[in-house]
Amino acid sequence: MLRRGSWRLLGSIAPGAPCGSRLWLGPSGILLLQSPECGSGIRAGANPPSPRFSLPSSSDSRPLTSTVPPSSVSAGSGSAIAPSAPVDVLVIGAGPAALAIAAALAERRVAVMALAPGDPAAVWPNTYGIWGPEVDALGLGHLLAHRWSDCVSWFGSEPSRHGHDYGLFDKVALQTHWLDACRHAGVNWQRGLAASIVHDDDGSTVTTAAGTAWRARLVIDASGHQPVFLQRPDDGPVAGQAAYGLVGRFSAPPIAADQFVLMDYRSDHLRERERRSEPPTFLYAMDLGGGRFFVEETSLALAPPVPFATLRSRLERRLAHRGVTVSEVEHEEFCLFPMNPALPDPGQRLLGFGGSASMVHPASGYLVGALLRRAPVLAAAIAAALAEPGPAGGRGAALAAAGWQALWPVPLRRKHALYRFGLEKLMRFEEAQLRHFFASFFAMPEPLWYGFLANTLGVPELMGAMVRLFKTAPNDVRWGLMQLRGRELALLGRFLGGG
Repeated sequence: MLRRGSWRLLGSIAPGAPCGSRLWLGPSGILLLQSPECGSGIRAGANPPSPRFSLPSSSDSRPLTSTVPPSSVSAGSGSAIAPSAPVDVLVIGAGPAALAIAAALAERRVAVMALAPGDPAAVWPNTYGIWGPEVDALGLGHLLAHRWSDCVSWFGSEPSRHGHDYGLFDKVALQTHWLDACRHAGVNWQRGLAASIVHDDDGSTVTTAAGTAWRARLVIDASGHQPVFLQRPDDGPVAGQAAYGLVGRFSAPPIAADQFVLMDYRSDHLRERERRSEPPTFLYAMDLGGGRFFVEETSLALAPPVPFATLRSRLERRLAHRGVTVSEVEHEEFCLFPMNPALPDPGQRLLGFGGSASMVHPASGYLVGALLRRAPVLAAAIAAALAEPGPAGGRGAALAAAGWQALWPVPLRRKHALYRFGLEKLMRFEEAQLRHFFASFFAMPEPLWYGFLANTLGVPELMGAMVRLFKTAPNDVRWGLMQLRGRELALLGRFLGGG
């Protein structure tokens, strides 16, 4: 779940920006504000931001490694040229989402080109978490670097034991898994910054900042949560999950040995006034072995997000309250990513995948499991549409429409609306209500809460889980769930009306 991208500092912003923010240019030309005193990376004030599933995933301009042969990656010429001969699909990006869909398409013998500003083989500095049963169902358990059986949360004086393994991907193995599939199937990697797109009856033309033009029957924007070309409607504030964490060594173990802590909402290190009036936060932590731990203070979601300075202070106070001090810092993490953006407009002539297509789970923040499950489904639909006979088959608007239908069918659109509805509720809850809610949530049968978090429940099962939760939750949670505010009614209407 630790994640960093590749960024370039452009300069400082006006003094009115939070904490005297800096402006960074990220992969695919995305801009982000960062506070200098919040730091990042190896605690240097001018290091780039470190989001978790937050922005386009890592790619940079280092020399190519041996994972992708140099002959398969080339850079733009720097001068405008005529569009290339069209490929079936052009994928924009080089992170997990881009690699996942490019590999899945290529495995179905779709001609794929991928375009990114940097090296697709540059090792990601990020790590990604997933539930054990989810990775086992995909047959990818061998890609995990760590796996914990002792998985707990704290919502009161006693731990809630989850009874499911939790895993941390070996980031190199995960990246190599996708890159090998791309290489074996002949994916053509090009280096460049996508700048403009033009659609016609037969496909689309993407032109880079250097003036190189690429033709494809279909373009998939997998450049991250602030996509290059993909459009999403604005239906209100987008909440951000914010977190400050660090990997390091401590004077005493901050959590039990060989343990993974999903949520520790204990707040005895805070004053009563803080618990009642300030946004709730929780500890997310794991024993990495060898005396190393990762600890992170996290705000589930809020608009605007909880400041990093508050999260850092909360983490320090939490550890101090338990008599733990930091002995050595290997890495600091500053995470900020959108939890509940609206779904993209399905009438667009291009597709999205990953964060650009709002695939982050609005209630949990998970993404990689969805990439692994849904990339083959989308790739199969695109391959079938490309093979369709007739004047409209395999081209233009019909091809994009087939892709959107496969990526966001009505059941998934309905569930997305319900998850967003639920997150709106949780963002309004006080700390005590949140503890009561999650205690009731994880007291449900494991298939229900696990299926909710992994987004594997069908619509009827999801509704049944929500009804069960409402029946078993204490009165303060029930009352909070019954009150409709803001866009909650509209989101509920989307769920009931088909997304």
